[in-house]
Amino acid sequence: MNELAKSPTFAVQIMEATVTHYPIIELIEEAYEIPQLKRKRRISALLPHDYHVSEKRYPVLYLKDGQNLFDENAPFGNWAIDRSLESLAREGLQDIIVIAIDHGGEDRIAEYLPYFNSNVGKGEGELYMQFMRNTLIPYVNKKYRTLTSPANTGIGGSSMGGLISLYAGLNHQDLFSRLMVFSPSLWIAPRIFQQAERFNPKLPVHLYIYAGGKESANHMPNVNRLKGILMDKNKGFENIHLKLSLNPEGTHSEHHWSLEFPKALKWLYFRR
Repeated sequence: MNELAKSPTFAVQIMEATVTHYPIIELIEEAYEIPQLKRKRRISALLPHDYHVSEKRYPVLYLKDGQNLFDENAPFGNWAIDRSLESLAREGLQDIIVIAIDHGGEDRIAEYLPYFNSNVGKGEGELYMQFMRNTLIPYVNKKYRTLTSPANTGIGGSSMGGLISLYAGLNHQDLFSRLMVFSPSLWIAPRIFQQAERFNPKLPVHLYIYAGGKESANHMPNVNRLKGILMDKNKGFENIHLKLSLNPEGTHSEHHWSLEFPKALKWLYFRR
């Protein structure tokens, strides 16, 4: 055996190279019942790589559009959150459980729409939130070692998933305090601006908003309008901690959301 192989540092490097930091991906159920909407949905959990050798409890992030989060065969690409979580874990930032909830296919827009829209009809967003409140979150808190307070619970998504996540933060402050809102479809639900004007949380809320400059003509103006409302110090929003990330070259795509995901996760959950 050469001298390098005898080195304690070399041994540690070999050990680290053989240890996986990828999250443990568990299928919660292929057809999880959504009684509020009389539908079923695939739901998965991404657990810290050391979850089963730990006794710790973890904060949780509920993400929308589960089909597009870590599936290599997703037709429009995916966020690759499994790879981001692996990279963050190598930095020691692995203490998070992510719950990936598939969207409803042809029902996606209606499920994520919180208000009536003349082209879509009555939005089912509040029924969807009642599913999370009364069915899914209690189940996850029972099944996994979670930190159950609003301060440790987040919700996120992109496009319509970003819209329903913003709505959740504005209307269900007792559930969520960490909001990951990527490219929200504000145009389809203008009432969201009125709710933002009335928003005055009693507890701190951490809101990360991402927008791309090449998404649509009205997208950036709508996001800046939302930012202006939330940053208006005369409306009593002292508990809002807002991070706005703008990419002038960003398009409405999984590619750009995948690049933003680790930045947002760090800001929302791992700031020192």
